[in-house]
Amino acid sequence: MIAFFLLVILIGASIGYVFFNSTGAGILLAAVIGTFYMLSMLARSTDIVMGMNNAKEIKQESDFPELWHIIEDMALVGKVPMPRVFTIDDESPNAFATGRDPEHSAVAVTKGLLTRLNREELEGVVAHEVSHIRNYDIRLQTTALALVSVISALVNIGYNSFWWGGDRRRDNDKNGIAVLLSIVLLILGPIAASLAQMALSRNREFLADASAIELTRNPQGLISALEKISSSEPMQSADPSSSSLYIANPFKGDSWTHLFDTHPPTDERIARLKKM
Repeated sequence: MIAFFLLVILIGASIGYVFFNSTGAGILLAAVIGTFYMLSMLARSTDIVMGMNNAKEIKQESDFPELWHIIEDMALVGKVPMPRVFTIDDESPNAFATGRDPEHSAVAVTKGLLTRLNREELEGVVAHEVSHIRNYDIRLQTTALALVSVISALVNIGYNSFWWGGDRRRDNDKNGIAVLLSIVLLILGPIAASLAQMALSRNREFLADASAIELTRNPQGLISALEKISSSEPMQSADPSSSSLYIANPFKGDSWTHLFDTHPPTDERIARLKKM
């Protein structure tokens, strides 16, 4: 997270140096935009993320009684308030949790998760998501999502300034190498931000798996659920920018370096669960 914030500051300083001839102005711009995005995301994170993923809220127990009772039970065991419940109309089994804190949290599951998993497996998945709430991973991921948006906004400002000639005003006063490094940072900044978000997600998934077993005392339920989820088809309703929130990559992509994976390898997660 420290590296994430430093990246925002560096990109702001680069924009200020190249396009406004003032690193201080760029850092101030980054701080203003960052504060706006952070406050907006933390205030309305649940509604924003659920809207991005086409999720619909379930407001009464009678609509999905089994799901409601499982979430209620896991929240009780995890000693967190009952989160809001959402469903996503997608046949691929998956789920995620979001919110700024346990008091303002939500859990979303796909229709495919409800139809393909038995109760034991569903409990494992819900326990995993409740663990994200309990461990404050939801706040961490919401912050990361906001910072990625901040970096994208700053880079867009830089590109627009470039096309409008903002970098040509006092070129003689600038160091050529510093300008080149600043432009490279603007180009690579969004990639670096995505990598940081993915690395953060991978690390927290392992912790949520372990915490889920603490709640259910049954590793097999989550193991079986992960096997079914990993072998299913990609989701159609998931939003790419929030893919790291899901219990497993909704798009089923797997890069050979694992550098661009939003989640740790399923085989590794299952191997760790079998040792518990």
